[in-house]
Amino acid sequence: MMFSEAAVALSDPERLVADLVDHMTAHDVAHDRIGRRVVVHLGLGDATLEPDGGILRVRVEAPDEGGLEMMRSVVASNVVDFAGGDTPQIVWSGFTAGAETFSNFRELRLIESRSLTPRLRRLTFSGLNLGRFADHENLHVRLYLPPSGVARPEWPRPGPDGRTIWPDATRRPDMRYYTIRRAEAETVEIDFVLHDAPGPGARFALHAKPGAICGIAGPLGRTASPAAWTLLVGDETALPAIARILDAMPADAQGIVLLEAECEATHYPLRALEGVPVRWLERRADAESPLIDSVRRLEFPMTDDVFVWAGCESTIARSLRRILRTERGLSREKHLVVGYWDRNEPATR
Repeated sequence: MMFSEAAVALSDPERLVADLVDHMTAHDVAHDRIGRRVVVHLGLGDATLEPDGGILRVRVEAPDEGGLEMMRSVVASNVVDFAGGDTPQIVWSGFTAGAETFSNFRELRLIESRSLTPRLRRLTFSGLNLGRFADHENLHVRLYLPPSGVARPEWPRPGPDGRTIWPDATRRPDMRYYTIRRAEAETVEIDFVLHDAPGPGARFALHAKPGAICGIAGPLGRTASPAAWTLLVGDETALPAIARILDAMPADAQGIVLLEAECEATHYPLRALEGVPVRWLERRADAESPLIDSVRRLEFPMTDDVFVWAGCESTIARSLRRILRTERGLSREKHLVVGYWDRNEPATR
């Protein structure tokens, strides 16, 4: 593991750490409290924060330089945001400022666009050194999309304190999180849901022509942990991730997939596993998501070796997380529930 460290002078490091813990708890960020020390687990690496008098001692770890840069950016941004009246100075050991882009960033060029279903479109991109995105441990990427009227945007880069420096607003790309469906050395595929009120991602998928430029960074976002029995839950936005998880499962895997979608989505290509049937649930505009009742009523196997992975709308994700923890008694290590979108912000993707 690679690491960086910083000693940040603050008027009240204890309060900052307490506020960060409350924030992480509210957003279901995995973390452990060991005395005054807090260890945060972000998938792409770990961060340790420890108050020490008027100093906040920070250590970030990741398996590569790209992950380390992202960890520094996340931690530095949160420390600055939660510093209150302080203006913290963050100097990382081993940090080289002024890089042109993040080391895990790649520029992409669109080479093909095709429809999978009426509401799902697959875009294929070419680029250099894209093999890192084939990582089966992490499903998602940051996708940087050109703003309207700009063929080639300027890309974000790491600043001296680790935080991201963004270009001027007129050339700043829109950033959204997407799932890599498939990656090879020089190509990646990303599937886009075409929402009724499209955000930057869906608009790009609808209108971009071959040759269009965008950027990608990552990967990040954990997959389902191996288990004797696996439950996968989601709506259309989770289809690429669930397809990716199914691709990586062994032929004798056991479990079930619950998918809420309109009927057209049932044509989305998924790997067929005899021991992991797919159950499609019809969405009704005037009713609660069928995912909630289906998970609540589902008969789990008589084993402790289970894992539940879910990706769906944020309020539904909160309900599923509560059911799994309080009604099913699953520990944090036995499930991962991700809010992919927010019904109150329909143009986020």
